[in-house]
Amino acid sequence: MLAEATARLVTSDGTTFEGRSIGAIGAVSGELVFTTGMTGYEEVLTDPAFHGQIVTLTAPEIGNTGVNGDDAESSAPRLAGLVLHAASSIVSHHRAKSSLEAYLREHAVVAVAGLDTRAITRYLREHGSARAALGTEPVAQLRERAEAHRPSADPLASVSTPRAYDLEEGEGVAASGPRVVVVDLGVKRGILRALTRRGCRVTVVPFDTPPDDVLARDPSGVVLSSGPGDPAQATKALATVRALIGRAPLLGIGLGHQLLALAIGGRTTKMKLGHRGANHPVRALRTGAIEITYQNHGYVVDRATVEGRAEITHLHLEDGSLMGLELASARALSVQYQPESSAGAAAPGNAFGRFLALLA
Repeated sequence: MLAEATARLVTSDGTTFEGRSIGAIGAVSGELVFTTGMTGYEEVLTDPAFHGQIVTLTAPEIGNTGVNGDDAESSAPRLAGLVLHAASSIVSHHRAKSSLEAYLREHAVVAVAGLDTRAITRYLREHGSARAALGTEPVAQLRERAEAHRPSADPLASVSTPRAYDLEEGEGVAASGPRVVVVDLGVKRGILRALTRRGCRVTVVPFDTPPDDVLARDPSGVVLSSGPGDPAQATKALATVRALIGRAPLLGIGLGHQLLALAIGGRTTKMKLGHRGANHPVRALRTGAIEITYQNHGYVVDRATVEGRAEITHLHLEDGSLMGLELASARALSVQYQPESSAGAAAPGNAFGRFLALLA
């Protein structure tokens, strides 16, 4: 049994929360955010869209189903640090391969348990996402880290594949079917599985792949994946998206949706809190149907800047934010939420189904 070490979360204004270390000894800085939902902590740990963020899990107890590896959205944890209230000392699930604490230590993730996550969530609701530091250093040093924190100028280089690859036949890939190229802006494995389950042959390429190189692969369609960071700073990927519009059917997801909007002259803004977690209600304007979605984003497309440039297809029921676009003449569509993780993911009206209809 490892001895417990005191650890703290300190924001740039000096607000401090104290608990115990359950991960790597040391300290990290990042943008402090929270995500809702009772399950899915393994997905949260490995979702590239959380790159550079200290994530607070609002569920009261985390870890009781362990970690299995199959639910990971990428090959390793991507977030800067993890904050939770209670870490379960018991692992009980037939798929579990390790405990959460063992996984965190194995992958050198700084994590703290025993914090009042309700108080942290209230703090964030009042102040918005904040610069913070997490770890076992003294409070003064952690505050200095928090004050000095600046987001990465090029997060896509940290999360994207370094080289192109094809999904192999053992991963559920059809022997024949439409060839889909996925531009990896921080792609989740769930997106790739959703495509292969629908019979697509998938090639994944780096975020900075030139548009002519994408088209040289003769794709039936192109998917612009989800990912982290400020979309306005993703200049290489944005140039590729601009050049692809009208030359191949496109599906943008999350960051890919934002880049599609920027490419047609829209603008994005940073949200006070962002949407992170499950059970976000979204209205499909064409049908009136309500989709219950999973979301993970801190930026949103300014609706007024794309009106008249594209059809607005989806809106968030709670705050009216833009959740979907379509450019019929260019055979392009996009959604702000994560269609592979949302209720109704297998329905024909789902974003993947609509995209595949464009390939026919």
